[in-house]
Amino acid sequence: MQLPLLALAMASFGIGTTEFVIMGLLPEVAADLHVTIPAAGLLVTGYALGVVIGAPIVAIITNALPRKATLIGLASVFVLGNFLCAIAPDYWTLMGARVVTAFCHGAFFGIGAVVAASLVPPKQRASAIALMFAGLTLANVLGVPAGTALGQAMGWRSTFWAVVVIGIFAVAAIALWVPKAIPHTSGNIISEFKVLKRPQVLYAMGMSVLASASLFTVFTYIAPLLREVTGLTPHAVTIVLVLFGVGITIGNILGGKLADWKLMPSLMGIFIGLAVILSVMVFTVPFEYAAVVTVVVWGVLVFAVVAPIQTRVVDAAVGAPNLASTLNQGAFNLGNASGAWIGGAALTLGMNYADLPWIGAGLALGGFALCFASQALERRSGEVIGAAVGAAE
Repeated sequence: MQLPLLALAMASFGIGTTEFVIMGLLPEVAADLHVTIPAAGLLVTGYALGVVIGAPIVAIITNALPRKATLIGLASVFVLGNFLCAIAPDYWTLMGARVVTAFCHGAFFGIGAVVAASLVPPKQRASAIALMFAGLTLANVLGVPAGTALGQAMGWRSTFWAVVVIGIFAVAAIALWVPKAIPHTSGNIISEFKVLKRPQVLYAMGMSVLASASLFTVFTYIAPLLREVTGLTPHAVTIVLVLFGVGITIGNILGGKLADWKLMPSLMGIFIGLAVILSVMVFTVPFEYAAVVTVVVWGVLVFAVVAPIQTRVVDAAVGAPNLASTLNQGAFNLGNASGAWIGGAALTLGMNYADLPWIGAGLALGGFALCFASQALERRSGEVIGAAVGAAE
């Protein structure tokens, strides 16, 4: 089953690159399109809101379609969206193109996570999901730094042209390697929305929102933060983004292993770790070496939450895993949009770049609180989340 997972990872690499690379190119995009950096940061918010809005719409439209055909179609929309980004003549056209690209994001990761989990034994589901998301983490190791360097050297549009090429290869890989016979029950998608009435599903999606908001409050403005506060050159910022990508790759793998071991205790510990490292970042970011170490550790922790939360949502949403998994991608990106907006609003109101980690730390503590509440509810009800899924499989 390695080739199908590799195909999914390849697509997630392209999607991750186009989502995150804009952060490294904010100064270039802002200068070229004659807008402020906070305004350019709204391109992150626009993308994220596109995922939030698009996830349920695409879930309804594709509910009855075969999973492989759906994944190919979504990856093709991704290629189209990046093509539009590359030729966008102004700020609002670029914003619209980013939203088009985002429409495929939530459904692709949501359906892809369920497909990945269906290809392996029950006890390896979280690791399979983490392997698919490895493309997303690899995007931060290679895609984002390379895309940032390419955009700085040849103009930000060249980065989107490169992502178009990656997307074409991903479509071909899915067509060749993902099996046609993927189990799929296309029930009444509207009735499946009742899953949102389950407190445990809402708790898990709330964790997604807060984890992503904690990340994007700071990461959206990581390039100007490292340039203006730490004093790094644009080339050095690219190197730091590579190291951050290494950190999140380690964190992604670690999160999958921890989720397969003890999901909720691990998740609570990760959220506490996030709050601590972001608080430390406030004091280390003015110093080059200390800032780099802190950013790498932050990367490990911030992506260690992804596979556990995604697994928790699928486990809690018995009977509607595809919908819940897709909507959870919307929840992650609602956090992306909120974090980018919160960070931009804080800067507009006069807060310094170096103070943004305080906000991220507070949001991480909110994620811990939801973990604690979810586990307390599970103990009171006597229901073991995930047991029904394992028994069914």
